[in-house]
Amino acid sequence: MTTYATTDDLRALGVTLTAQQETAATVLLEQASAKLRLAAREHGADIDERIADETTGEDYALAVKSVVVQAVTRALGTVSSTAPAVASASQAGLGYSATVSYANAGQSLYFLRAELADLGLLVQQVGVMEVYRHAAPTGD
Repeated sequence: MTTYATTDDLRALGVTLTAQQETAATVLLEQASAKLRLAAREHGADIDERIADETTGEDYALAVKSVVVQAVTRALGTVSSTAPAVASASQAGLGYSATVSYANAGQSLYFLRAELADLGLLVQQVGVMEVYRHAAPTGD
């Protein structure tokens, strides 16, 4: 099973990893690679085949690595001893009320639609459906 990125790739982009995050990152990189392969198959593509292409394979491999690293970085943001990143927060007055939404609160490993589109996996399709059938004249 091919892993498309390594913990060194995370560090090269300035992500500092604690010992706990190092272990988590290794597992997440494997999982992200597998999930991306499955997502590609669902869209009729084979990532490994595209990477093996002599003309565009090297560039495609870098794009795949980027997508995997981004997904793992998002997930690592929630696997830490500190509080996860807050996406939005609000407070109220006298009767007091507070609402906090956390970014990736479920600690999910996911790909953004834009990332999948960058890899050519989400191609917009236009379908045509005939709403009205033209019946042959009946001679009436």
